[in-house]
Amino acid sequence: MTVEDNVVRVMLIDDHPVVRAGLRAILDGFEDVCVVDEGEDGVDAGRAVEAGADVLVMDIQMPGVDGISATRNNTAVGGPPVLVLTTYDTGSHVMDAVAAGATGYLLKDAPEDILHRAVLDTAAGRRTLSPDIAARLAEQVGRSGGAGEAGRETLSRREVEILAALATGASNRELARRFVISLATVKTHLIHIYQKLGVENRTAAVAEARSRRLIDG
Repeated sequence: MTVEDNVVRVMLIDDHPVVRAGLRAILDGFEDVCVVDEGEDGVDAGRAVEAGADVLVMDIQMPGVDGISATRNNTAVGGPPVLVLTTYDTGSHVMDAVAAGATGYLLKDAPEDILHRAVLDTAAGRRTLSPDIAARLAEQVGRSGGAGEAGRETLSRREVEILAALATGASNRELARRFVISLATVKTHLIHIYQKLGVENRTAAVAEARSRRLIDG
């Protein structure tokens, strides 16, 4: 297959064959986009450079190597920019994807014109977010603005991880074991979380985190 120089080459990674087929049909329907390879697991993303892909369009939840890990691996070897295309819209997934090196994050229900623009922007190295995700993060930033006020600071990635563990009912000792930290450090994290969310206990913290879609639930 010959691909013109002005066409963005896409490698598509998704574990659902029907989804891949549908996405491939949509992407190949754009005059300036062409799918050059596809895979069903994050391991397959390792072929992106060999395939000559300009963009990796990748799901998050997959058997074997997930999309976040594959994005991290791709970034480490200097692979093409990654556009995460998923159904997961929580703040923790977005933060994990961006931290792993993803350039774009889009939801699978996005209109075709938004997907088209996201692929082109990602190929050009421009940050792109699903409109819903962007609006949610903007709201989150608005809630977290204003240093020094209770409940007005941004949660760190570790604090989000601890919140997710709290949502499973983990005790302080379980948190200490899971994150390999002391009980004193656990208590310090909890104090900071409560202050940043403007709550007084773990139940309220989990409820507030879920309402802000920082964690699943």
